[in-house]
Amino acid sequence: MQTSLEIALTNYAMSVALKRGFTPITTPDVVRSDIANRCGFLPRDHLDVPLHQTYHLHTPPASPELVLSGTSEIPLAGMFANKIFQSPSLPFRVVGLGHSFRAEAGARGADTRGLYRVHQFTKVELFAVTTDSESEAMMSEMVDIQKSILDGLGLPYRVLDMPTEELGASAYRKFDMEAWMPGRGGWGEVTSVSNCTDYQSRRLHIRYRRSPPKNTDGETPSATSTTTALPFAHTLNGTAVAVPRLIIALLENGAILDDRGEVTKVRLPETLKPFWIGPQNGRDIIEWV
Repeated sequence: MQTSLEIALTNYAMSVALKRGFTPITTPDVVRSDIANRCGFLPRDHLDVPLHQTYHLHTPPASPELVLSGTSEIPLAGMFANKIFQSPSLPFRVVGLGHSFRAEAGARGADTRGLYRVHQFTKVELFAVTTDSESEAMMSEMVDIQKSILDGLGLPYRVLDMPTEELGASAYRKFDMEAWMPGRGGWGEVTSVSNCTDYQSRRLHIRYRRSPPKNTDGETPSATSTTTALPFAHTLNGTAVAVPRLIIALLENGAILDDRGEVTKVRLPETLKPFWIGPQNGRDIIEWV
């Protein structure tokens, strides 16, 4: 049942993103360490001894240092490194399906029992490249996509506009969405979206060329008269689905208990039924609602 639920969640999230104009991509598990650093995937724990949240791979001395990808955002951002876009081609939207690997060291080592914090999990990630004037609108669009995914799953959730001390190294603004998890007796983060403005693009050299303005005669000036420095693009990333935490929320909110407190059935949203593989009654446990 867990495998079927994971596949259904990833395919459901991908289908929502594709309907909103995102291009699907499967992301690699291994990335270059310098790309991860440029993306700002760094710990923010204020400790005397720096802690690494990534798994480093042994590589020959002459080879680039490699790490396991902490989030699909890293290889997705790396795809656009050293690229120059024409402004009419932006925004560029991609949705990545891949695995995330987390060491969960330091303060992040809490909640490691169960599925809430694990060292490897499947994740569907939204990523966008925009002009500097379009990133706020894109952030609102990505929040709407995340809301539609959670609404379709019928989960109780709340949206938090995060304070500056909760922002990652690269984020200019960040929204978290938390679902109610009865087993925890509280809310648990299931998705987030960050507007990184030009933090990543400056380090990855992602730029764009503005469309030249027309002169008073309605003609486009020659290239020699419009030569200016190319502006850096803005990048945004957001979780469409982090599978383990949504499994927690769905199973805990959908569990039906008998008088002894034993689980007799699990209610799952009809939204997932078209993406379900295998028997749809799940050994007479699943009740679609």
